[in-house]
Amino acid sequence: GSSPSPEAWSGSPNGSLGGWDPFGRDEELAKLEIAVLAVTFAVAVVGNGSVLLALRRTPRKASRMHLFIRHLSLADLVVAFFQVLPQLCWEVTHRFHGPDGLCRVVKHLQVFGMFASAYMLVAMTADRYIAVCHPLKTLQQPTKRSYGMIAAAWALSLLLSTPQYFIFSLSEVERGSQVYDCWAHFIMPWGPRAYITWITGGIFVAPVLILVTCYGFICYHIWRNVRGKRRPGEAAGGGGRRAGGGGPRRGLLLAPCVSSVKTISRAKIRTVKMTFVIVSAYVVCWAPFFTIQMWSVWDQRFPWVDSENTATTVTALLASLNSCCNPWIYMFFSGHLLQDCIQSFPCCQKIKRTLSKEDSNSNSRRQTSFTNNRSPTHSLNTWRESPHSKSTSFIPIPT
Repeated sequence: GSSPSPEAWSGSPNGSLGGWDPFGRDEELAKLEIAVLAVTFAVAVVGNGSVLLALRRTPRKASRMHLFIRHLSLADLVVAFFQVLPQLCWEVTHRFHGPDGLCRVVKHLQVFGMFASAYMLVAMTADRYIAVCHPLKTLQQPTKRSYGMIAAAWALSLLLSTPQYFIFSLSEVERGSQVYDCWAHFIMPWGPRAYITWITGGIFVAPVLILVTCYGFICYHIWRNVRGKRRPGEAAGGGGRRAGGGGPRRGLLLAPCVSSVKTISRAKIRTVKMTFVIVSAYVVCWAPFFTIQMWSVWDQRFPWVDSENTATTVTALLASLNSCCNPWIYMFFSGHLLQDCIQSFPCCQKIKRTLSKEDSNSNSRRQTSFTNNRSPTHSLNTWRESPHSKSTSFIPIPT
C-alpha cells in the first residue's frame, strides 16, 4: 500500500520496524481492500456523474445551491479518479510502477482531491450561512460571490497540496533492496509529526471548526426567527379579537408578511438540512482516518505492524466512502434531481413516452365514455330508467 511506517517515510537503512517486512503484505486484506475500492470507485463515478447529468438537463432555473452541488460533485469525482483509482491500481500491483514524476503527480492529486472536497463543503456551508443569517446580502450580486467562493476553494486546494511534489518520490523501500515504491521522506523524528498534523489540520480540523461555527449561527438564527414569528402571530390574533373594526386590518397587514417569511424559511431550512447531512457524513467518514494518523505519529508506542493490517486500512476505506455517499444525499433532499437523472437515459425516456401515451389514451377513452353517458341526445333512455334520480325533476322526459 501507500502508507508506510514513519521509519519507512524517512528512507533510512533501518526501514523495518519490529519485524515488519517491507517486501510483503497481507494478501487476504489486500483482496478485501481491492474489492471495496473498486465498488467505491464505481458508485462514486455513477452517482456523481448522474448528479452532474441531472443538473445539466434540469429545466428549472439553476440556483446557487445547484451551483455548489455541481462543484462538490466535481470535487468528489476528483477524489474518485485521482485518489481512489490510483490507490486501487496501487493495491493491485502492490508497488508503484511508474517514473518519479508520475509518483509526485499522483500524490499531489490525491491530496488535492481531499482539500477540494473539504473546502467546497466549507464554501457551500458559508453560502447557507449568508442566505439564512444575512438574506439581504443575497441580493447583492449573489452569483458573482458564489463563483468567487468556488474559485477560491479550488485555488486554495491546489496551492495547499503542492508540497506533495517535494515530500514524495520514487525510492527504495529499503536501501540495497532494488524494490521501489512512491514514499515520503522526512527529517526524523519531527518530520512525520509535522506533515500529518498539517494535513489533519488543513483538511479536517480547520474545515470542521468553520462548519460547526457556521451551523451554530444558522441554528441560532432559525430558532430566533421562529420564536419571533410566533409572537407577532399571537399578538395579531389577540388584537383581531379585541379590537373590533381595527383588528382585521391589523391581521391582514401582518398575515401576508408572516406567511411569506415562513415559506421562504422552509425552503432555506431544507437546504440547510441537506448541507448538515453532508457535513455529518464527511465527519463520520474522515474522523477515524485522521485520528489513527495522528495517533500513529504522536504515540511512540503505536503498533505499526497491527495498523498496517487493521486500523489504517479500515479507516482509509471508510474515508473513501465519503465520495460516493454525497450524490444520494443530494437526490434524497432534491427529488427532482433523481427524476431528471432517470429521464436523461434514452431507455427511461422511451418507457416514459410509452407510459404517457397509454395514460393519454386511457384518459381519452374515459373522457369519451363520460361525454356519451352525460350527453342529452344519448342519455334519454338512461334518464327514463332512473326515475329516482335527482336529475329527473329538472329534465323533461317526453312520454
